[in-house]
Amino acid sequence: MGFSVPWSWLIALSFLLCMGGEVRCDCTETNMQIEGGHYKLTKQLRAGSMLVYNCPVGYYPHPAMTSLCQPNGSWKPAPKRFSPQRCRLVECPDPSVLEYGNVSPPQEKYFVDNETTYECYSGYTMRGSTKRICLPSGKWSGSTPICSRDSGDHCADPGIPAGASRTGNMFGNGGTVRYSCNGNLFLMGSKERVCQENGQWSGNEPACYYKHTYDTSLEVSEEFGSSIKNTLTILEPTGGIEAGRKIAVSKNGSLNIYIAVDISESIEEHHINSSRAAIKTLITKISSFTVAPNYEILFYNCDIYEVVNILDFWDGTVPLSSVVRVLENFAVGGESNGIRDTFLERMTMIKMRVGEEDFKEHRHVLIVFTDGAYNMGEPAPTVAKIKDIVYHENNLSCHIYFTDIYIFAIGEEIFDEDLRPLTAGEDGKHYFRMKDITDLHETFDDIINEEDVKGLCGLHKDYDMGTKDSKRKRYPWVAFVIVQKDGISKKCLGSLVSPDFVLTAAHCLPFGTIPEHVTVEIDDGQGRVKKVKMFKIHERYNVNAKVHERVSEFYDYDVALIQLAKPVEISAAARPICIPCTKETSQALKLVGASTCEQQEKLLLKNHLESLSFLTRTSNLVDEKTVLAKLGDNRGECISHALDAEGIDTDDPEVAVTENFLCTGGRNPQRDHIACRGDAGGAVFKNYALRTIQVALVSWGNKDLCKTTSGLVESDDTSRDFHINLFKVVPFLKSVLGNDNQDEYAPLQFLES
Repeated sequence: MGFSVPWSWLIALSFLLCMGGEVRCDCTETNMQIEGGHYKLTKQLRAGSMLVYNCPVGYYPHPAMTSLCQPNGSWKPAPKRFSPQRCRLVECPDPSVLEYGNVSPPQEKYFVDNETTYECYSGYTMRGSTKRICLPSGKWSGSTPICSRDSGDHCADPGIPAGASRTGNMFGNGGTVRYSCNGNLFLMGSKERVCQENGQWSGNEPACYYKHTYDTSLEVSEEFGSSIKNTLTILEPTGGIEAGRKIAVSKNGSLNIYIAVDISESIEEHHINSSRAAIKTLITKISSFTVAPNYEILFYNCDIYEVVNILDFWDGTVPLSSVVRVLENFAVGGESNGIRDTFLERMTMIKMRVGEEDFKEHRHVLIVFTDGAYNMGEPAPTVAKIKDIVYHENNLSCHIYFTDIYIFAIGEEIFDEDLRPLTAGEDGKHYFRMKDITDLHETFDDIINEEDVKGLCGLHKDYDMGTKDSKRKRYPWVAFVIVQKDGISKKCLGSLVSPDFVLTAAHCLPFGTIPEHVTVEIDDGQGRVKKVKMFKIHERYNVNAKVHERVSEFYDYDVALIQLAKPVEISAAARPICIPCTKETSQALKLVGASTCEQQEKLLLKNHLESLSFLTRTSNLVDEKTVLAKLGDNRGECISHALDAEGIDTDDPEVAVTENFLCTGGRNPQRDHIACRGDAGGAVFKNYALRTIQVALVSWGNKDLCKTTSGLVESDDTSRDFHINLFKVVPFLKSVLGNDNQDEYAPLQFLES
């Protein structure tokens, strides 16, 4: 490119793996057993193999957590015959550092499940927890107890965390306190804190960790979430759902996210797979916010394997869906890119492209999954250059608002001394020490508080753990409609389209049905069964409208809206789906400016074979059925099979299947699922990033292939289903859901055209 770029700190973390000499002999399996636990070898007994010790929850390996097989056939550190490996009970830091109070019981050491109580001397007031328990993570439950009295100081006594020492007892404006850890503990968080003019201490409360101490997923969710969320919105209010927030990215700026996953020998495969799952969840979750970031994703060991090139985002050639696919399918073993493709170089190239002034509007987030092992040299100077390229050259003094470096320390043994200095965060919320990241994708999924996103239709959890709870959060808009009339119970599906309304099929509410006959099941935590206030059926729905044309049952305009007696409490488990021609759906589809209904339809139903889904009720709540809607040149053949339906005696399929229907089914070019009786009224939908858009609803079919009322039943050659295209019934939806001449419910905002 005509300019020189220093080696990335990322490279410095990986190259020692490649530095060894030839393998001369294997290691032996002598004295490597561990009392109370087990061990495994990453490459059997060959050179470069890592011996990993594992213990039950609440215990940790001692004296070593791992050992590496050297080229000369020795282990480092070497297993000791007279000091064998064993699983030790997890120890928590000494809590007796409390000033002006007592800790009981007094013990030399405190272990898992030990409980302590705290009491202040006379004249002092307790803040924090009066009782704490030593947890399997090596931390104390609750918060640091502090005994203080009103001294008129500008800031409150910041206390002393368990295992720590503090210097400095002046708590007036500008007063400084400094912390260090006792014994073999190390400090996490702020080493120094200053009493500020607002009466708050700078930084955050430090903590003292043992090598066996780790951060739980809940803690990571709270800390990482609170930090990263400020990056994901717009600096100036835009009048939309994000208006009024405090944010860090300017309205005209860009967000560049660089992600690296360490796949070197010291990182086990399950950690790599968990990192991959977490990244997928993170980038899809981020897509629900206003900012659309550019991504660089790398896997690295001795080489760098580029998954996504950030410059392709700048060229507009990489949709987010393809990033997820590439990430899922990526396998190490292809061509690596060498040292020239580094985060530092990418930043330099972007700066050259956009120019100095525009680069000032960019924010950069670096996220790295690693254990820090096999370092070569000191990466900190290169990290300084990364920071420097972002803010120093542009005279930006508040660099923390322009560059964030997050380290997720993973693996069996973590090299904290090398990793902690790499983070750009000064508040201790940028370094996470994780023992197990198998559920980190759930952690990332929870970084957005439901209160923050109540205005977002179609938002859902994108993983399925096989439980009813995870199904509920994957399809939070699904509703079960039950009509009990004349001793007969009729069951249908529906979709929550606003807190007050459920959309379903008109034929699910047969003639003579009144609201008292109908209940709707939606589990929003406020009671599963919902009473119905009223319902409205499309004025043009008439099942007998074409009897004279030899169609005994006609289902055009088969759509109805049910108003609930009380609005649903919006949460991760109960949230409206997006429907066509609303401003909310344009936001979900990232259509900027004055978008139109036609734009939405062309985006969602643009192919002659459009992949769609609908649900069927099962014992585990619901399962998803997949189909191809036959559009354009494929539609004629698809609807021709409507003539096979019982009660249709016309020669023209368009008499029964008007242009208001989408057609699915058959086995060509794929074998579609077929709808069953209980599926009627359910949403026919597609996912766009992490948002679900309903494009139709299940109406009727030409064959009953279901032996039961529901299930994942596949189509035969001629079975077909016909679904009401919601784009064709927008005036009806708008007349009810968009009605702003009432004060019973908040109307949806429909597009003008």
